[in-house]
Amino acid sequence: MTGFSDSDQAMSLVAFTAVATITLLLCVMTGPDRDDLDEFYTGYGSLSPMRNGLAIAGDYISAATVLGTGGVIALYGYDGIVLALSTALSLLLLMFLLSEPLRNAGRFTMGDAFARRTPGRSARIAACVVTLAALLPMMLVQLAGTGQLLAFILGFSSDELKTGVIMGVGALMISYAAIGGMKGTALIQILKIVLLLGSGAVIAAMVLNRFDWSPGALFDAAAANSGVGDSFLSSGLQFQRGSQPELDMVSSQLAVVLGGACLPHVTMRMYTASSARQVRRSMSWAVSCVALFVLVITVVGFGATALIGREPIAAADPQGNTAYLLGSRAAFGTEVSTLETFLFTTVTAAIFLTVLASVAGMILACANSLAHDVFAARVQEMTPRREMTLARLSALAVGLPTIVLATLVQHRSLQPLVTLSFCIGASALAPALVYSLFWRRYTRTGLLSTLIGGTLAVLVLMPGTNLVSGSPHSAFPEADFNFFPFTTTGLVSIPLGFAFGWLGTVLSGRRKADEQRRQYEAVEGWILAGITRRGSR
Repeated sequence: MTGFSDSDQAMSLVAFTAVATITLLLCVMTGPDRDDLDEFYTGYGSLSPMRNGLAIAGDYISAATVLGTGGVIALYGYDGIVLALSTALSLLLLMFLLSEPLRNAGRFTMGDAFARRTPGRSARIAACVVTLAALLPMMLVQLAGTGQLLAFILGFSSDELKTGVIMGVGALMISYAAIGGMKGTALIQILKIVLLLGSGAVIAAMVLNRFDWSPGALFDAAAANSGVGDSFLSSGLQFQRGSQPELDMVSSQLAVVLGGACLPHVTMRMYTASSARQVRRSMSWAVSCVALFVLVITVVGFGATALIGREPIAAADPQGNTAYLLGSRAAFGTEVSTLETFLFTTVTAAIFLTVLASVAGMILACANSLAHDVFAARVQEMTPRREMTLARLSALAVGLPTIVLATLVQHRSLQPLVTLSFCIGASALAPALVYSLFWRRYTRTGLLSTLIGGTLAVLVLMPGTNLVSGSPHSAFPEADFNFFPFTTTGLVSIPLGFAFGWLGTVLSGRRKADEQRRQYEAVEGWILAGITRRGSR
């Protein structure tokens, strides 16, 4: 069914079992004390810049990124490279613009950063709602895709087995978040990124070796075997079915660049750094890892097309989500040694671990926001033990509905859900963070307008895209209620998010804006540079 040998499948199954067992033991061994909130939420800032940077890169590179970006590169060539570069650019944006002020302004969650400017429960509750809205679709993609991924690798097709896989992986995710907290999930992310980049770099080297270490020869072979000729190496192939392909591409890149950097499971890692200098060094490591990932995924994606062909990749999965695995397998050639079988097993284990780590980080971000921003903010002087218990129960409250929903959407195209998460991050969270951290007159009304208005703009426009209906590969191919001419909402919803924030602040009145400006000036030095009014750090 998959072209993978029995030994590949047997070793992969053993590797998956070992990965699940080892990572769960890591979480149990590193789990925080019941009374220590700082350890649960931030790991005490005890990770070195290198380890924290690896954890940030691990959270940033999700399974959807690995499989989805690899698929876009294999199917659409140049457009996939632009997507991969946009992914790296997004983390650079976070590094240079937001990481240090965000770390200074917040404590445990994004709600803390917003409440620094506009104290009160409304800002925290809005932050929690948008956090859930942004991460729930991404978690569904990871979990629902797990059943399909393991079915593809292990060669089974039973829907009952796929559902069982989703439920089992989901239970592991909840356990990781509830038991391990920030430090436990960070260790899993570190293990994941080392395994993913290490195995990927070896596969990329093997692919280049097949083409005499010439990237030009690799690209030419991929174009020749793509079935579309030189269009494979030109811009616009991915969006050629749309009415405005150039604008559609710009819209997609805006969503990736602004949205990827601001998703809450990534920004929460900023609070694990013990100082502003540490967060800068951590981000340097993270950007380096993502840059290496871009090189690896580009070579493997083009290698898959060059060695297998575009049509077989699309036949295996219309979105190309299996291209990374198919390219890795094809790099070995026809004669596969025991060492190469072991290496392929390492690749599949890295993908499996990527799914585990990604969902665990997202569940933790949602659970932390629920417990800290909604429940703890409502009760005066809640004990640390009670808040930690609430955080663990919140992980269960987030995880269980996610598992149920993932089993229901597993047979649909999941691309709209990935796009939805990035668009909410770009249209609601990015404007809110920029305004909160840098605009002195930004008011509570402006913040709520940004978060709620930006999210609603995405939710209204997304059902009208061709990812949801109107095409054979959409989520609902049998229907056609397409009314929005772009694949993503970014070109419209991102300006709307910024406009809602500006309009809400203006409508608050000059007196409220001036009052907010004075409040911001009192903390401006600390937010921007970690400096108090007396000049101490």
